[in-house]
Amino acid sequence: MTCGSAVKLVNVKYNARLHSHDVKYGSGSGQQSVTGQPSKDDVNSYWIVKGPHGKDCVRGNAIKCGATIRLMHAATENNLHSHQFPSPLSHNKEVSAFGGKDGGDHLDNWMVVCTTKAKYWMRDEQIRLKHVELGNYLHLTGDVFGRPINGQYEVAGYHNTERGNLWKAAEGVFITPKQN
Repeated sequence: MTCGSAVKLVNVKYNARLHSHDVKYGSGSGQQSVTGQPSKDDVNSYWIVKGPHGKDCVRGNAIKCGATIRLMHAATENNLHSHQFPSPLSHNKEVSAFGGKDGGDHLDNWMVVCTTKAKYWMRDEQIRLKHVELGNYLHLTGDVFGRPINGQYEVAGYHNTERGNLWKAAEGVFITPKQN
């Protein structure tokens, strides 16, 4: 995986893609909701790999295991975000999209945790994303929303590692790694 790539991340346990849209949570932060989308064809599941808040990430640079990144939602330009608000269904930590293209804060930072001994985040390998500030893992809970995002799964920050927080790159536009 490289900086600047636009990727759909699929949850290994539920086969749903990390997803967002301009629908706000009705409780908690009131920020843009982040869900798991069973359909692989939805354009609102693309996320752009960026550097951590306040730092640039050179397009085409490979992402090392253990690196801190942000994921910016391609359609709304908000960053994948988490904080202390409880998630609406499971009451873990809420995950939202926040900040806009030039905004956001340190709560947008996620560490890439590789599940193999690889040095870099490889497209075909499973990873976890660990929230740098809270220490929770990006997790698909299995709980399903009703209206207005009927049939989509809750995404939350979860304190333990398990299959619900394993993710893999699926569809995307992948920037070729820079050659030195």
